Amino acid sequence: QVQVVESGGGLVQAGGSLRLSCAASGSIFRINDMGWYRQAPGKQRELVAFITSLGSTNYADSVKGRFTISRDNAKNTEYLQMNSLKPEDTAVYYCKAQIRTYTAGFGDYWGQGTQVTVSS
Repeated sequence: QVQVVESGGGLVQAGGSLRLSCAASGSIFRINDMGWYRQAPGKQRELVAFITSLGSTNYADSVKGRFTISRDNAKNTEYLQMNSLKPEDTAVYYCKAQIRTYTAGFGDYWGQGTQVTVSS
């Protein structure tokens, strides 16, 4: 059994900051890529950022220079530091982790989502 749980969402004014966390727990043998996605009302889910097990990162153009993804492999946790937030960043943010368990091969595990609302 594997669980992926996000935390850290909330309401913030434009220009403010938030830090999201995502912790994976359970029968985890290894975690490869981890990423953050978001879905705004009426829109498709989109990739915000991802980070490999070696720490290589990639970002959506819309968040480059404002968001920073990081991870703590010892804690099976990833983070998303969001600065200079804009109203268009308002969405439900989801964590995804590519996890290999002790009993199965790699699979994608999603968190339940955390709401981020940026007021103008």
